[in-house]
Amino acid sequence: MKIVILDGYTENPGDLSWEGFEKLGELTVYDRTPTDKIVEHIGDADAVITNKTPITAETLAACPHIKYIGVLATGYNVVDANAAKARGVPVCNIPTYGTEAVAQFAIALLLEICHHAGAHSEAVYAGRWESNQDWCFWDYPLIELANKTIGLIGFGRIGQATGRIAKALGMNVIAYDELQSDAGCEIGEYVSLDTLFERSDVISLHCPLFPYTEGIINKDNIRKMKDGVIIINTSRGPLIVEQDLADALNSEKVYAAAVDVVSKEPIEGSNPLLKAKNCIITPHIAWAPIESRARLMDIAAESLQAFIDGAPIHVVNE
Repeated sequence: MKIVILDGYTENPGDLSWEGFEKLGELTVYDRTPTDKIVEHIGDADAVITNKTPITAETLAACPHIKYIGVLATGYNVVDANAAKARGVPVCNIPTYGTEAVAQFAIALLLEICHHAGAHSEAVYAGRWESNQDWCFWDYPLIELANKTIGLIGFGRIGQATGRIAKALGMNVIAYDELQSDAGCEIGEYVSLDTLFERSDVISLHCPLFPYTEGIINKDNIRKMKDGVIIINTSRGPLIVEQDLADALNSEKVYAAAVDVVSKEPIEGSNPLLKAKNCIITPHIAWAPIESRARLMDIAAESLQAFIDGAPIHVVNE
């Protein structure tokens, strides 16, 4: 079997091994694949592994040897899954690999807003503590989270993991999700979306990007929120209408925001959040601890092995 990985660098910049795939066939790994090289890089490969490189209906037509498409991520919108299904090609994603990592990062972003630990450390190294006339100083309001309410939009695996950490910090946990579970009820209280907007001191997004969740953080819903709310997004950039959030930050309706994802990635210089007040932006790294990337790679190799064995798993286009 010929296997090609189209954009392996972000998954494995050199700190992991492709051994799991090498055992399964003749492997070719490209760090990156520009759009005009997709068909060339795929060639006559039987199995194509992609992260963010798109696989369109046109690509499938031009590469008739493709028998399997694996996505090195949970989201699989980069692949035309329906076109693949029409050709009998299973598309397999990684349904869960970074639950704890993403939850940890969401809370890390929240704690950075509350304490600005990095900025205060930089101030110390710049000599400001050494020269300060008082025994301590702070440049930002410091926020205690105990007894504040965090509202989680999306209360699946990652939302619940985030809720458990927030609860350990003494926060009150409320959540909105169309699918409710007993496990969720043990962590927090399910409420309507409007109630979540009205009650939350912190809102953290953990829902998939669907037509009904796209732009869920918009000027109309922001009006329903408390003054001084904090917004965290480690899910998908288009969940937020970025100009609306920037306006709310600049008017101080929203006290602070921290986003690990934006509407177009890599971020464009014109993104309004870059010029908004009190906004932390990180480059889509919540998923990326080495432990979660190793887990992702193991699951991806297992999925290809299952296909070879005739019993594919994690198929999203059955």
